[in-house]
Amino acid sequence: MSIIFLILLIGIFSFIWNQTHILSMLLSMEILILSTFLFLFLLNFSNSLFEMIMFYLILVICESCLGLSILILLINFYGSDLISSMSILKN
Repeated sequence: MSIIFLILLIGIFSFIWNQTHILSMLLSMEILILSTFLFLFLLNFSNSLFEMIMFYLILVICESCLGLSILILLINFYGSDLISSMSILKN
């Protein structure tokens, strides 16, 4: 259980630390999702949470596809995945 919380903390710190590129933020979010999935998988041994895990995996796949498609659109529109180069976030 402690390794899952360590992975969760690494994901949170990398998400906070790497806020310059969208791709690194998406990878950090995937680390957070992986730690949550591992936690649900360990809970599955004690209870029957198979349906919940499958529903969670479906949501994770949809989130990953949406994030990747937004990343591709932003790279096509702005030319890079740097957050500072986007005029939406500039003052």
